[in-house]
Amino acid sequence: MVRLTVLFFVFFASPLRADEALVAVAANFLKPAEVLAEAYEAESGHEITLASGSTGQHYAQIVHGAPFDVFLAADTGRPELLVEAGLAAMQTTYAVGRLAYFSASPVQDLDWLEALRSADLIAIANPDLAPYGRAAREVLATLDIWDETVTVQGQNVGQAFALIASGSVRGGLVAASMARPFDATVIPSELHSTIQQSAALLKRGNGNLAAEGFLAYLGSEPALKVIESFGYDRPDTTE
Repeated sequence: MVRLTVLFFVFFASPLRADEALVAVAANFLKPAEVLAEAYEAESGHEITLASGSTGQHYAQIVHGAPFDVFLAADTGRPELLVEAGLAAMQTTYAVGRLAYFSASPVQDLDWLEALRSADLIAIANPDLAPYGRAAREVLATLDIWDETVTVQGQNVGQAFALIASGSVRGGLVAASMARPFDATVIPSELHSTIQQSAALLKRGNGNLAAEGFLAYLGSEPALKVIESFGYDRPDTTE
């Protein structure tokens, strides 16, 4: 985090040429990323373009040469693999995600537990592609109901959320950041592994002032306040 802080001051201390960066962002983080990109563009003069999707999809695209400069993943594993493979210059945790039970029908207090136990169908993200889907599976396994629960799986957590919001599925487990404006219950973090979300500066973005500056901006106090406002924990609350 010290390196990012130093970079932030370097990038905003002197006039720089305007660069453009293409950022692959996990579906759960799209809304805060839009706010952060707009604020960063206003301060820096650089341009940020966001491409939303599942972390697993983005990882596969990057491995196969997709022209992304920055990767805002929903886990730490994929960014670490990209660094190891020489496809990313560095990676750092930018947010800690929380899981929530979201239903089209209001759920009061702790009724989410009974709702999960009694549901005929639960929407989650694909556990093999999306970290929030993996966390959802861990919750159901911890509650000892994974084997008996029928799930409908979105390719990413955004699709799982859409299934519930549209009324196609009564309820499910999604990113708390997505469910925050609605009647939802944040799941106790001890029921699943910590959802640490890492950002990677990809090989294509190395030397790109927009990409490097945006990554540095994510660690600034204004950016962290935005991230918290969307229902995430700060990285330093769990590290």
